[in-house]
Amino acid sequence: MSGDILLGVVIGAQGLSGEVKVKTFTAAIENLRGYGPLYAQDGREFIVASARPAKADIAVVRFKGVDDRNAAEALKGTELRVARDALPPTDDDDEFYHADLVGLRAEDAEGRTLGTVKGIHNFGAGDVIEIERADGGDIFLPFTRETVPTVDLKASCLVIAVQDDQAAEEEHGVE
Repeated sequence: MSGDILLGVVIGAQGLSGEVKVKTFTAAIENLRGYGPLYAQDGREFIVASARPAKADIAVVRFKGVDDRNAAEALKGTELRVARDALPPTDDDDEFYHADLVGLRAEDAEGRTLGTVKGIHNFGAGDVIEIERADGGDIFLPFTRETVPTVDLKASCLVIAVQDDQAAEEEHGVE
């Protein structure tokens, strides 16, 4: 699937010379500069001049043309994206980018459609998959191998392992 990939979000300015702190969603901070220019939703382009780790998932980044604290502070909240086709292909059928899952059909082990993958989120305690149900409601589940044992990009679907207590609650209308 094509689309944009979110690589990071500017969370604030760092120092006085225009550097910013970026929460990264990449495996390695170096990847922020490895795919070419980054861009914001509004079309602004950012070229990474330098990037260094600050914490496990935080980088201190200098963008070309951002030369002072005021310009850096103005970027707070900016999502940094790259085109999906700028990323390298995955190595095997068991690897994928989260963006590849958006739009896939979610079904239970018996092949019944539960909904469509709306997104993969991380609110701080691990990845969560959001499934949009046909009735318009959303389901949020841990995105783990136990909850999502099968991802089949070729068939455009994934399998959600519904726990017995979840199935019983849904059957009786309890949510």
